[in-house]
Amino acid sequence: MTNNDILRRLRHALDINDTKVAEIISKTGLEASRSQVSCWLKREEEQGCKAMSDEVLCRFLDGLIIEKRGARPDGTVPEPLPVLSNNEILKKLRIALEMRDEDVIAVFERVDFVVTKAELRSFFRKEGHRNYRLCPEQVLRKFIQGLGKKQD
Repeated sequence: MTNNDILRRLRHALDINDTKVAEIISKTGLEASRSQVSCWLKREEEQGCKAMSDEVLCRFLDGLIIEKRGARPDGTVPEPLPVLSNNEILKKLRIALEMRDEDVIAVFERVDFVVTKAELRSFFRKEGHRNYRLCPEQVLRKFIQGLGKKQD
């Protein structure tokens, strides 16, 4: 999945519009216009599509954390990561949505996808830890899909 794909899926799952995406990004100090957001949300084959960098997607996720949980007590904004892994995306979404392990597993259950607690924890470990595991694209895709699916 490209960063543009991830943004499109998150926008749909969280039910937010282009203007709100721009507002969320601007909470991190990067001014983004509605037209820029529209270019990022276009499919790759569409004219006017622009690739979204890892740094901008990271700013969106950090802005989402600020939007949902509030700014840091000292008012600082984290520096965007130059390279964003699926693990980091999953971690930032979990923080923004204030989810515990059980909540994340429930999101996966909404789309009939099984992730064990041990497997989930391995995605949140620091890189280099002996139990760290790379988050596959399918896991991230199913998580975002589960976010968009309403609870029964």
